[in-house]
Formats: sequence, C-alpha cells, structure tokens
Amino acid sequence: MLRSLNLLLILVLTHCTFLSAQNIVHYFAVSQYDGTMNGQLAIAPKKLESHKGSIKGQVLNKETKAPLIGVNVMLKDTKFGTATDSDGHFLIENVPVGSYVVQFKYIGYESVKKTDVIIKSNRIAFLNIELSESAVIMEDIVVTGGYFSNIKNQPTGAISFSGEEIRRSPGSSGDISRILSGLASVAKVNEQDNSLIVRGGNPIENGFYIDNIEVPNINHYPIQGSTGGALGLVNVDFIQDVNFSAGGFSAAYGDKLSSITNIKFREGNSEEIDAQLDLSMTGFGIAAEGPLPQKKGSYLFSVRRSYMDLMADALGLGIAPRYSDYQGKLVYSLSQKHKISILGLVGDDFIEWDKETAKEWEYDYYAKTKIISSTIGADWRYLWNSKGYSNTAVSVTSIINRSNITEYITQQTLFKKYSDEKTYNLRNVNFFRFNPSLKIEFGFDAKHIINQNNNYYGKFTNSFGEIIPSQSISKNINANKIGIFNNIVYNPIQNLTTTLGLRYDYFSYNDNTHFSPRLSCSYKLSKRTTINGSIGVYYQNLPLILLSQNSNHKNLDDPKTNHIILGIEHLLTDNTKLTFEIYNKSYDKLPLDPAESSLLILDELFYRSGYSSFFSHENLIDNGKAYCRGLELILQKKLAANIYGTMSLAYFKTRYRGYDDIWRDRTFDNEYIIGVDCGYKPNKNWEFSIKWNYAGGIPYTPFDIEASQALYRAVFDEDKVNQARYPAYHSMNIRADRRFHFRRTNLICYFDLYNVYNRKNVVSYIWNVQKNEQSKMKLWGTLPVLGVEFEF
Repeated sequence: MLRSLNLLLILVLTHCTFLSAQNIVHYFAVSQYDGTMNGQLAIAPKKLESHKGSIKGQVLNKETKAPLIGVNVMLKDTKFGTATDSDGHFLIENVPVGSYVVQFKYIGYESVKKTDVIIKSNRIAFLNIELSESAVIMEDIVVTGGYFSNIKNQPTGAISFSGEEIRRSPGSSGDISRILSGLASVAKVNEQDNSLIVRGGNPIENGFYIDNIEVPNINHYPIQGSTGGALGLVNVDFIQDVNFSAGGFSAAYGDKLSSITNIKFREGNSEEIDAQLDLSMTGFGIAAEGPLPQKKGSYLFSVRRSYMDLMADALGLGIAPRYSDYQGKLVYSLSQKHKISILGLVGDDFIEWDKETAKEWEYDYYAKTKIISSTIGADWRYLWNSKGYSNTAVSVTSIINRSNITEYITQQTLFKKYSDEKTYNLRNVNFFRFNPSLKIEFGFDAKHIINQNNNYYGKFTNSFGEIIPSQSISKNINANKIGIFNNIVYNPIQNLTTTLGLRYDYFSYNDNTHFSPRLSCSYKLSKRTTINGSIGVYYQNLPLILLSQNSNHKNLDDPKTNHIILGIEHLLTDNTKLTFEIYNKSYDKLPLDPAESSLLILDELFYRSGYSSFFSHENLIDNGKAYCRGLELILQKKLAANIYGTMSLAYFKTRYRGYDDIWRDRTFDNEYIIGVDCGYKPNKNWEFSIKWNYAGGIPYTPFDIEASQALYRAVFDEDKVNQARYPAYHSMNIRADRRFHFRRTNLICYFDLYNVYNRKNVVSYIWNVQKNEQSKMKLWGTLPVLGVEFEF
C-alpha cells in the first residue's frame, strides 16, 4: 500500500503546486492596497509600523515552572530589549522583520539564546522560555553557551529541534520523522515510509508525546502495530520544539524499547486573530489562531486535505489516495497557578485501486483501505508553590482500520482487517525541589485498552514457501496497563548530576510485571566539556495484533533491552557543539516463529516488502536475542549569524539470533551512516539549505528463483537469510526559501529539489507476480517541488 502512495506523490507534486501558488500570489497582490480580503473576512490591522512585528512571551523556571521576575530579554546584536514583569511576561514591540537570536539572562540561572525567531509584518512572535538554575560550580568555571537546551533527566542520546528547523529542512516536507531519520542514531532503510529504526531497534519501539499526551502514531496511513506510516500528520507550523531521545531515557517513560520523541505545540495568538493558507507537498490547508474571551487563553486550529484524488482523473492515474487532518490546541488560564490545555489530532486516510490498476502498475495485489486515527485530550498544570508542580493529562486515542487486500493472481483475499483500537489514558507527572542539590520527579500512567479485532488472513505461504492455512480472528481485548515511576536528581559533589530512576509496569492481559531501574550521570569537566553516561533496563508489551493471533501468546514474556551509553560533549564555540557517544544495546525475549526459524518476526514489516503488515503466526516463542553496538559523532551549529547545520557520522553493528540458534545481521544493519544538513541565510528574505545522506546497504535475503516461479510468489532462499546486501543508499536534497514581508501580510515561497543528482536508490527486490520474475523497486529520481505559505 505504501509503495503506491509514494509513487503517486511523485507524479502529482509537480503538476499542481505551481498553478496554485500563482493563484495565491494573484489573490495577495490585489488585496494589499485597500485593506480588505476581496470579500473575505477582513482582520483589523495591528497598531504596528509597516514591516515590523513584536515579540511576546513568558519566562519560567525550567524545574518548578514558576514565573521569573526581572529576566533580561535582549535581541542579539540590536538595541531592542526589555525585562520580564511580576508574572514572567515580556513584550518587545516595533521590531523590524527578519530572523533574530533572543537572549535571556538572569542571575543564578543559565543563559538561553533562542535562535530562528522570525519576526513578520504585523504579527506577534510568541516565545515561552524555561531557564535552568546554575549548578554549584568551581570559581574558574562559568556558564557558557545557551544555544543548546538540555532535555530533562536525559544527558545521553538526546537532541532538540525548533519548529523552524523542522519546517525548512530539505526533503522533509515538514515531517518530524523524516527530519529525525537523518540523524546518526536512526538507520537509513529507504524513503518508502517514515518509520524510525533507532539504534538497531524496530518501528514498534518508539514513543511519541505531544504536550504530555501520548500519541501512538503521528502519521497518515499508520501501520498497524507500529509507529510508522506514509507521511507526517502533525502540522509543523504548530510546533514549538521537538526533543528526541535515542536511548537511556528516564523512568518517566515506559513500554518502549528504543526512543522517545517529545513534541511541544506552541500556544495560539492571545492578542488577535491570525490566519494562514498553505499549499505544500502534503496538500492544502488553512490555519487560524486567536484569543479566547477576556484574553485568558488562546486557540490554534488547522484543517488540511490532500489534492491527489482531485487530480487523479486529470492526470490519468488509477490510484487516488485521499487524506486529511484536523488538529488544534486550546489553552485557558484559570489563574496564575492553574492552566488547562486541550489537544486534538485527527487523521482521515483512504486509498483504493482495483484489479485493472494493479495489472497496469504490475502490483501483486489490489486493495481498499480506510483508516481514521484520533487523539483528544486535556492537560492540567498546577503550580503548587515555588518548589513544585504537577501535570495531569487525560486522553483517548482511537484507530479504526478497514482494509481489504486481494492477491492479483489468485484473486483470493490476503488480508481483511476490521479493527477498532481505543485507549483511555491518564498520566500524572509531579516535581518537587527539596533544595538546589536534591529534586524528585514522580508520577504514574494508566491505560484502559479496548481492542476489537475481526481479522481474516487468507491461505498464503510463509517466507519459505510453506502453506499457511487461512485464519479468522474475532477477538475483543479489554485490558489495563499501569506504570509508576520515580526519578531522584542529586548533585553529590560540585559539577556532578545524577538521576536514579525506578519504574514499575503491569499489563493485565497477560499479568506481566516488570521493574526497570535506570541511572544517568553528567559531570562537567570544564566550562565547555561534559562527560555523560547512562544505564537502564527497558520492557515493552508485544503488539496486540500478534498477541491476539493465539491464546497461547498470552504466555510470552515481554521483549527487554539493556542500554549502556557513554558520551562526551564539547562546546567548540557558544553556538557549535561536538558530541561523541558509544553504546551497547542488548535484546532478550524477542518473539520467534519456529516455522520460520531463521527470521526475526518483529522485522517482518520490512523484509516482506510491500505488505506493511504482520502476517499470521500461529505459534510464537520468546527466546530470540539481538544486539546493537555502535558509536556516533555529531557536530551541531545553531543559527547565531548566517550559517547553521548538523553533521553526523555513525558506525554500528546490529545482529539477532533466530530459533535455529544462528546469529545473523539484522534487517536494518547499515553498518555506517553519514549525514549533512546545513543552510545559509544571507539576509532576512532568502535562505538556502542542503541535505545529504550516505548509508551502507542493508541486508536482504535472495529469492529462491525456482520455488518462487513455481508458486508465483516470493520465496526466500532459506540458506542465504540476510547474506546479501542492497547497494549503498545516498541522496542529496536542496531547498531555497524566499520571504515576502508586506504591509499586513507575509508570504513564504519555497523550492525543494529532491534527489539532485538522480541517484537510483534501490528500495527492495520484489517478486513480480504478473511476469513471474524478480524485479527491482527503485525510489523516485530528481523531483522538483514548489510550495507557498500565505499569512494574513
């Protein structure tokens, strides 16, 4: 299914973006001089000088969330500045349009320099900043930097991005996962979907949170039982920042083995109404934001829809995916101590192609899929006093999947999925500071799961050509998950910070119980150099799509990993940081299928190319093992002047032991990855960026040609499992952004060129059932993309 979606993306992009961009520019040009919107809603002009904007926000203590009074707020290399008031608020008016670095300085706190603050005509840029208290340090050591934010209780495997850094990244289309896939800690498989494979892990092993609310999948066309999908669902214009942890994350997060991504949505404009029209790779949309009554809060809302189905007939395409999303955030301040945030995120996805289309495009199946995914929740922040606070979130997530996939040759049903997955969540996080050297974080999360599955798996063959009889699964699962955690942060000596965490988890479906101890340490050698380390135990429940296939699967133990990470980071300059880490990640209790004794079942989503689904497995056992060991080097430069970027290098090895007791290279074993993502801003209007990745080819299993031809299906050579490798993957994307600042509106036009030198990267070798021969599936060649963002 994902193969067809990405193929259509290639064909449609260049046919519709330019014409639509012309229409919007024309609309803009005729509406600037009379102050109206040509019959549309006119918004009252702001009392600002032409081509100028404002910066407004609040500064809080990062630990206790208490407002800070008298913080110096300055625009770097300008005369603009102010100080925060008694509630921590600040306002800087009449700032010329452009990109700025905003500095925050306060006695006894580490300074912060916020880059990529974009000032737009007649708009207000909102900044909510948190400052950390300075640790007790030696006389000759002073606090430096401020460009790099530290993730709470996460000294290793962590990196942060602002919303602007994500928006402008070449070849990403504002997709968070595609930005993260360029990091050294994420394996490079292909561009077919945006699944994250973190340090030898698997796409099922990642966790995503938006404003303290867990979101099981942040993508359109989500893969059942996984966290990957076709393209991102989250509106990048709503993002304030993203914190990504590739390992060693704290005890506050459970039921995940590899990574945690924390996304923070910004708040809407609490002063006046703003709106934006978008046309980009993911379609078109409109967003609006503004104040609540009495200006006690704000709202932020967007609606987006793809245009592929609208253009399919005109372009003569038989495959017409249709997807849309609705998302928003509402913030209301009850008082200085109480604030409520409401989050909504809904994706609606549909794709269908018939037998004739499958024949024309040489697909081995035809399909019809409808998926509706949603997360709706509220978070209540309560400030106890100057020493502590609590965050309590309630939410409900739902994924409704209706899929029917039919094999082309036999016209027999391969899959028929009729599943409703709903989870009610309660999460509480508390913080209290006893003194500057001792702090505690504690809380719990609870889930009630209602999973209704009516799935049918047709008669098929496994990876080695053995017949698997058809199976119908009609099962309702009602289960509870409970997690309790505690982190103690202690500074035993000068410049040393330790975090000791303990987590307890319980899953009622199989009565599995786990205790997960975790420890991290950070020692500041000098004003520019810090040594970090972490060690911990992590557990994760198996996907319900696997557990529900056989009642005996209840007896399976949960997969387990042990993380050991050691690293050093050094500030070359205040805005340039070099980080080096080595890690060892060992797996135990992985599920295996004795009928496919040489394969690792959790990787089935990838080694059975094109299906994006777990197959039927009647009998699983839990004695699989795996490991990943590697080293990573990352150089990151923030936009202090004109140049910014990230360069990374990784070398790693990941292997697994199958049921046959033989160790093999795992499906995601690139061995080495090189990444470059950098840019140049010559002035306030233009920006140029480039992204280049190079990765070693991943392992694959060759086909048994004779067996495949006899069955008209892909059959692996059982004697050569993962012994061959694809060619190395490499690709370059470049991008140019042009900003236009007018009296009352702003316009961003961008040009993104994918795969500049037309590299023919191989996605996979597939068995073409219509020709009954092996075929090579390649990624798209050079692809130009135009897009616009119009703010009014």
